[in-house]
Amino acid sequence: MAKSISYSDAGVDIDAATRATDKIKELARRTFNERTLSEIGSFGGMFDGAFPKLAQPVLVASADGVGTKLKIAFATGVHDTVGRDLVNHCVNDILVQGARPLFFLDYVATGKLSPDVVASIVAGVANGCRENGCVLLGGETAEMPGFYQEGEYDIAGFIVGVVDRQKIIDGKTIAPGDILLALPSAGLHTNGYSLARKLFFEVAGYTPQTQLPELGMTAGEALLLPHVSYLKPLDGLLDKGTIKGLAHITGGGLTDNIPRILPEGTAVQIERDSWPIPPLFELLRRLGNVSDSEMYRTFNMGVGMVIVCAPADAGAIENYLRDRGDACYRIGKVVTGNREVLI
Repeated sequence: MAKSISYSDAGVDIDAATRATDKIKELARRTFNERTLSEIGSFGGMFDGAFPKLAQPVLVASADGVGTKLKIAFATGVHDTVGRDLVNHCVNDILVQGARPLFFLDYVATGKLSPDVVASIVAGVANGCRENGCVLLGGETAEMPGFYQEGEYDIAGFIVGVVDRQKIIDGKTIAPGDILLALPSAGLHTNGYSLARKLFFEVAGYTPQTQLPELGMTAGEALLLPHVSYLKPLDGLLDKGTIKGLAHITGGGLTDNIPRILPEGTAVQIERDSWPIPPLFELLRRLGNVSDSEMYRTFNMGVGMVIVCAPADAGAIENYLRDRGDACYRIGKVVTGNREVLI
Protein backbone atom coordinates (compact mmCIF):
# COMPACT_ATOMS: atom_id res chain seq x y z
CA MET A 1 0.00 0.00 0.00
CA ALA A 2 1.38 3.44 -0.95
CA LYS A 3 2.47 5.73 1.89
CA SER A 4 -0.04 8.43 2.80
CA ILE A 5 1.43 11.88 2.07
CA SER A 6 0.66 14.72 4.47
CA TYR A 7 1.00 18.49 4.36
CA SER A 8 4.08 18.24 6.59
CA ASP A 9 5.73 16.03 3.94
CA ALA A 10 5.37 19.00 1.58
CA GLY A 11 7.17 21.21 4.08
CA VAL A 12 4.25 22.90 5.88
CA ASP A 13 4.10 22.37 9.64
CA ILE A 14 0.58 23.23 10.83
CA ASP A 15 1.53 22.50 14.44
CA ALA A 16 4.37 25.04 14.26
CA ALA A 17 1.94 27.57 12.83
CA THR A 18 -0.42 26.94 15.74
CA ARG A 19 2.40 27.45 18.26
CA ALA A 20 3.36 30.71 16.54
CA THR A 21 -0.26 31.91 16.55
CA ASP A 22 -0.58 31.22 20.28
CA LYS A 23 2.45 33.44 20.96
CA ILE A 24 1.17 36.13 18.60
CA LYS A 25 -2.20 36.26 20.38
CA GLU A 26 -0.55 37.19 23.66
CA LEU A 27 1.60 39.85 22.01
CA ALA A 28 -1.34 41.36 20.15
CA ARG A 29 -3.62 41.46 23.20
CA ARG A 30 -1.18 43.84 24.88
CA THR A 31 -1.97 46.42 22.19
CA PHE A 32 -5.78 46.12 22.43
CA ASN A 33 -7.95 48.97 23.67
CA GLU A 34 -11.64 49.59 24.28
CA ARG A 35 -12.26 49.96 20.53
CA THR A 36 -10.98 46.46 19.75
CA LEU A 37 -13.97 44.20 19.08
CA SER A 38 -12.36 40.93 18.00
CA GLU A 39 -9.67 38.46 19.00
CA ILE A 40 -6.59 37.45 17.02
CA GLY A 41 -7.57 34.37 15.03
CA SER A 42 -10.86 35.70 13.71
CA PHE A 43 -11.27 35.77 9.94
CA GLY A 44 -11.38 39.56 10.14
CA GLY A 45 -10.37 42.06 12.78
CA MET A 46 -13.11 44.36 14.09
CA PHE A 47 -12.61 47.89 15.34
CA ASP A 48 -15.19 50.39 16.59
CA GLY A 49 -15.72 52.91 13.77
CA ALA A 50 -17.48 55.65 15.75
CA PHE A 51 -15.60 58.98 15.98
CA PRO A 52 -17.84 61.30 17.99
CA LYS A 53 -15.06 63.83 18.63
CA LEU A 54 -14.40 64.35 14.90
CA ALA A 55 -16.72 66.46 12.74
CA GLN A 56 -15.80 64.69 9.48
CA PRO A 57 -13.56 61.67 10.14
CA VAL A 58 -11.43 60.61 7.19
CA LEU A 59 -9.69 57.22 7.22
CA VAL A 60 -6.12 57.18 5.94
CA ALA A 61 -4.50 53.85 4.98
CA SER A 62 -1.02 52.79 3.91
CA ALA A 63 0.98 49.60 3.33
CA ASP A 64 4.74 49.04 3.25
CA GLY A 65 7.64 46.75 4.03
CA VAL A 66 11.21 47.21 5.28
CA GLY A 67 13.03 46.08 2.14
CA THR A 68 16.45 44.48 2.24
CA LYS A 69 17.07 45.65 5.80
CA LEU A 70 15.74 42.16 6.48
CA LYS A 71 19.05 40.79 5.14
CA ILE A 72 20.76 42.38 8.14
CA ALA A 73 18.31 40.71 10.50
CA PHE A 74 19.06 37.34 8.85
CA ALA A 75 22.83 37.89 9.09
CA THR A 76 22.81 39.01 12.73
CA GLY A 77 20.02 36.79 14.06
CA VAL A 78 18.30 39.91 15.46
CA HIS A 79 14.62 39.64 14.56
CA ASP A 80 12.87 41.78 17.18
CA THR A 81 13.59 45.21 15.67
CA VAL A 82 12.41 45.02 12.05
CA GLY A 83 8.76 44.68 13.12
CA ARG A 84 9.01 47.94 15.06
CA ASP A 85 10.66 49.55 12.02
CA LEU A 86 7.72 48.39 9.92
CA VAL A 87 5.13 49.96 12.23
CA ASN A 88 7.02 53.25 12.55
CA HIS A 89 7.45 53.51 8.78
CA CYS A 90 3.72 53.04 8.23
CA VAL A 91 2.81 55.45 11.06
CA ASN A 92 4.95 58.15 9.45
CA ASP A 93 3.37 57.56 6.05
CA ILE A 94 -0.10 58.45 7.31
CA LEU A 95 1.18 61.07 9.74
CA VAL A 96 2.17 63.32 6.83
CA GLN A 97 -1.54 63.84 6.14
CA GLY A 98 -2.26 64.59 9.78
CA ALA A 99 -3.64 61.13 10.60
CA ARG A 100 -3.17 59.37 13.90
CA PRO A 101 -2.98 55.54 13.79
CA LEU A 102 -5.91 53.34 14.78
CA PHE A 103 -4.92 49.78 13.95
CA PHE A 104 -2.27 47.74 12.18
CA LEU A 105 -2.18 44.40 10.33
CA ASP A 106 1.01 42.46 9.62
CA TYR A 107 2.05 39.79 7.13
CA VAL A 108 4.95 37.40 7.73
CA ALA A 109 5.95 34.88 5.06
CA THR A 110 8.73 32.33 5.34
CA GLY A 111 9.90 29.06 3.85
CA LYS A 112 10.21 27.05 7.06
CA LEU A 113 8.21 28.46 9.95
CA SER A 114 10.12 28.92 13.21
CA PRO A 115 7.68 29.87 15.99
CA ASP A 116 10.45 31.60 17.97
CA VAL A 117 11.58 33.75 15.03
CA VAL A 118 8.00 34.67 14.12
CA ALA A 119 7.31 35.54 17.75
CA SER A 120 10.39 37.81 17.79
CA ILE A 121 9.26 39.58 14.63
CA VAL A 122 5.73 40.10 15.95
CA ALA A 123 7.09 41.20 19.34
CA GLY A 124 8.74 44.06 17.46
CA VAL A 125 5.48 44.83 15.68
CA ALA A 126 3.58 44.80 18.98
CA ASN A 127 6.17 47.06 20.63
CA GLY A 128 5.85 49.53 17.76
CA CYS A 129 2.07 49.45 17.99
CA ARG A 130 2.08 50.10 21.75
CA GLU A 131 4.54 52.99 21.39
CA ASN A 132 2.29 54.58 18.77
CA GLY A 133 -1.02 53.94 20.53
CA CYS A 134 -2.05 51.57 17.75
CA VAL A 135 -3.88 48.23 17.97
CA LEU A 136 -2.34 45.14 16.37
CA LEU A 137 -5.69 43.97 15.06
CA GLY A 138 -4.68 40.91 13.05
CA GLY A 139 -2.39 39.58 10.36
CA GLU A 140 -1.22 36.55 8.43
CA THR A 141 1.65 34.11 8.87
CA ALA A 142 2.39 32.14 5.69
CA GLU A 143 4.67 29.11 5.45
CA MET A 144 5.79 28.73 1.83
CA PRO A 145 8.40 25.96 1.44
CA GLY A 146 10.61 26.29 -1.61
CA PHE A 147 9.74 29.97 -2.06
CA TYR A 148 12.18 31.54 0.42
CA GLN A 149 15.79 30.66 1.19
CA GLU A 150 16.35 28.80 4.47
CA GLY A 151 16.28 31.20 7.41
CA GLU A 152 14.75 34.03 5.39
CA TYR A 153 11.35 35.69 5.52
CA ASP A 154 9.49 38.77 4.36
CA ILE A 155 7.25 41.11 6.32
CA ALA A 156 4.72 43.74 5.31
CA GLY A 157 2.36 45.98 7.21
CA PHE A 158 -0.98 47.68 6.64
CA ILE A 159 -2.10 50.62 8.76
CA VAL A 160 -5.33 52.58 9.13
CA GLY A 161 -5.54 55.95 10.85
CA VAL A 162 -7.98 58.84 11.09
CA VAL A 163 -7.94 62.61 10.66
CA ASP A 164 -10.69 65.22 10.79
CA ARG A 165 -11.28 66.50 7.24
CA GLN A 166 -10.73 70.11 8.38
CA LYS A 167 -7.28 69.21 9.71
CA ILE A 168 -5.89 67.22 6.77
CA ILE A 169 -2.33 68.25 5.94
CA ASP A 170 -2.03 68.21 2.15
CA GLY A 171 0.51 70.88 1.18
CA LYS A 172 -1.98 72.86 -0.92
CA THR A 173 -1.20 76.14 0.85
CA ILE A 174 2.59 75.83 0.55
CA ALA A 175 3.96 78.99 -1.06
CA PRO A 176 7.32 80.61 -1.87
CA GLY A 177 8.93 81.96 1.29
CA ASP A 178 7.75 79.09 3.51
CA ILE A 179 10.33 77.48 5.78
CA LEU A 180 11.60 73.87 5.85
CA LEU A 181 12.31 72.31 9.24
CA ALA A 182 13.96 68.89 9.56
CA LEU A 183 13.61 66.23 12.23
CA PRO A 184 16.65 63.92 12.40
CA SER A 185 16.70 60.27 11.43
CA ALA A 186 18.46 57.44 13.24
CA GLY A 187 20.54 55.87 10.49
CA LEU A 188 19.17 54.58 7.20
CA HIS A 189 15.67 53.88 8.58
CA THR A 190 14.32 51.38 5.99
CA ASN A 191 15.69 52.64 2.67
CA GLY A 192 18.94 52.47 0.71
CA TYR A 193 19.94 49.08 2.05
CA SER A 194 20.81 47.49 -1.27
CA LEU A 195 23.50 50.12 -1.85
CA ALA A 196 24.58 50.17 1.81
CA ARG A 197 24.99 46.38 1.90
CA LYS A 198 27.02 46.46 -1.30
CA LEU A 199 29.31 49.16 0.08
CA PHE A 200 29.77 47.52 3.49
CA PHE A 201 29.95 43.84 2.60
CA GLU A 202 31.27 43.78 -0.98
CA VAL A 203 33.33 46.94 -1.44
CA ALA A 204 34.73 47.26 2.11
CA GLY A 205 34.62 43.54 2.95
CA TYR A 206 33.00 44.11 6.33
CA THR A 207 30.99 41.47 8.15
CA PRO A 208 28.05 42.34 10.42
CA GLN A 209 30.44 41.88 13.36
CA THR A 210 33.10 44.31 12.06
CA GLN A 211 33.74 47.08 14.58
CA LEU A 212 33.53 50.56 13.04
CA PRO A 213 35.42 52.97 15.33
CA GLU A 214 34.07 56.07 13.57
CA LEU A 215 30.54 54.92 14.42
CA GLY A 216 31.22 53.37 17.81
CA MET A 217 29.39 50.17 16.90
CA THR A 218 29.50 47.16 14.59
CA ALA A 219 28.42 47.25 10.96
CA GLY A 220 25.38 45.14 11.83
CA GLU A 221 24.37 47.46 14.66
CA ALA A 222 24.74 50.52 12.41
CA LEU A 223 22.48 48.99 9.76
CA LEU A 224 19.87 47.92 12.32
CA LEU A 225 19.45 51.39 13.83
CA PRO A 226 15.70 51.94 14.25
CA HIS A 227 13.30 53.69 11.93
CA VAL A 228 12.03 56.57 14.08
CA SER A 229 8.33 57.35 14.54
CA TYR A 230 7.57 61.08 14.47
CA LEU A 231 4.06 60.76 15.91
CA LYS A 232 4.94 61.80 19.46
CA PRO A 233 7.05 64.84 18.49
CA LEU A 234 4.38 66.09 16.06
CA ASP A 235 1.21 65.02 17.86
CA GLY A 236 0.81 68.31 19.72
CA LEU A 237 1.20 70.29 16.48
CA LEU A 238 -1.19 68.41 14.19
CA ASP A 239 -4.32 70.30 15.27
CA LYS A 240 -2.84 73.81 15.44
CA GLY A 241 -2.97 74.54 11.71
CA THR A 242 0.66 75.70 11.65
CA ILE A 243 2.00 72.79 9.57
CA LYS A 244 1.41 73.27 5.85
CA GLY A 245 3.09 70.08 4.70
CA LEU A 246 4.99 67.03 5.94
CA ALA A 247 7.32 64.80 3.94
CA HIS A 248 8.47 61.41 5.23
CA ILE A 249 11.98 60.93 3.82
CA THR A 250 12.05 57.34 2.60
CA GLY A 251 13.08 55.79 -0.74
CA GLY A 252 14.11 58.60 -3.07
CA GLY A 253 15.59 60.66 -0.25
CA LEU A 254 15.14 64.40 0.06
CA THR A 255 15.14 64.99 -3.68
CA ASP A 256 12.21 62.70 -4.54
CA ASN A 257 10.01 62.86 -1.43
CA ILE A 258 9.63 66.60 -0.81
CA PRO A 259 8.21 67.26 -4.31
CA ARG A 260 5.34 64.86 -3.53
CA ILE A 261 3.75 67.53 -1.31
CA LEU A 262 4.60 70.65 -3.35
CA PRO A 263 1.91 72.53 -5.33
CA GLU A 264 2.54 73.53 -8.94
CA GLY A 265 4.78 76.54 -9.31
CA THR A 266 6.88 75.85 -6.22
CA ALA A 267 10.23 74.24 -5.53
CA VAL A 268 12.51 73.84 -2.52
CA GLN A 269 15.97 75.20 -1.87
CA ILE A 270 17.91 73.28 0.79
CA GLU A 271 21.05 74.71 2.37
CA ARG A 272 24.00 72.36 2.72
CA ASP A 273 25.50 72.02 6.19
CA SER A 274 22.32 73.33 7.83
CA TRP A 275 21.95 70.07 9.75
CA PRO A 276 24.48 67.50 11.05
CA ILE A 277 24.89 64.58 8.66
CA PRO A 278 25.56 61.43 10.74
CA PRO A 279 28.97 59.74 10.29
CA LEU A 280 27.28 56.64 8.82
CA PHE A 281 26.43 58.51 5.64
CA GLU A 282 29.92 59.99 5.33
CA LEU A 283 31.36 56.49 5.68
CA LEU A 284 29.08 55.15 2.95
CA ARG A 285 29.99 58.06 0.67
CA ARG A 286 33.71 57.46 1.17
CA LEU A 287 33.58 53.69 0.70
CA GLY A 288 31.95 53.95 -2.73
CA ASN A 289 33.07 57.42 -3.80
CA VAL A 290 29.32 58.00 -4.13
CA SER A 291 28.25 61.22 -5.84
CA ASP A 292 26.26 63.88 -3.97
CA SER A 293 23.25 63.41 -6.23
CA GLU A 294 23.24 59.66 -5.60
CA MET A 295 23.61 60.11 -1.83
CA TYR A 296 20.71 62.56 -1.58
CA ARG A 297 18.45 60.46 -3.78
CA THR A 298 19.23 57.09 -2.15
CA PHE A 299 19.60 57.93 1.54
CA ASN A 300 17.77 60.20 3.99
CA MET A 301 21.11 61.87 4.87
CA GLY A 302 20.10 62.25 8.51
CA VAL A 303 16.64 63.75 7.90
CA GLY A 304 13.62 61.56 8.65
CA MET A 305 10.78 64.08 8.40
CA VAL A 306 10.48 67.53 6.83
CA ILE A 307 7.99 70.15 8.06
CA VAL A 308 6.89 73.00 5.79
CA CYS A 309 5.43 76.04 7.56
CA ALA A 310 4.94 79.78 7.19
CA PRO A 311 7.87 81.94 8.34
CA ALA A 312 5.69 83.39 11.11
CA ASP A 313 5.09 79.90 12.56
CA ALA A 314 8.61 78.47 12.28
CA GLY A 315 9.87 79.83 15.59
CA ALA A 316 6.90 78.50 17.57
CA ILE A 317 7.27 75.04 16.03
CA GLU A 318 11.01 74.99 16.73
CA ASN A 319 10.45 76.06 20.33
CA TYR A 320 7.73 73.43 20.85
CA LEU A 321 9.97 70.64 19.58
CA ARG A 322 13.03 71.78 21.49
CA ASP A 323 11.02 72.16 24.70
CA ARG A 324 10.10 68.49 24.26
CA GLY A 325 13.78 67.64 23.83
CA ASP A 326 13.43 66.89 20.10
CA ALA A 327 16.12 68.17 17.73
CA CYS A 328 14.95 70.37 14.87
CA TYR A 329 16.92 72.11 12.11
CA ARG A 330 15.97 74.92 9.73
CA ILE A 331 17.27 73.55 6.43
CA GLY A 332 15.80 75.65 3.65
CA LYS A 333 12.85 77.41 2.11
CA VAL A 334 10.22 77.17 -0.60
CA VAL A 335 10.95 79.09 -3.81
CA THR A 336 9.29 79.53 -7.18
CA GLY A 337 9.93 76.57 -9.45
CA ASN A 338 8.76 73.31 -10.95
CA ARG A 339 8.34 70.95 -7.97
CA GLU A 340 12.02 70.13 -7.55
CA VAL A 341 14.63 70.17 -4.78
CA LEU A 342 17.71 72.31 -5.19
CA ILE A 343 20.55 71.49 -2.81
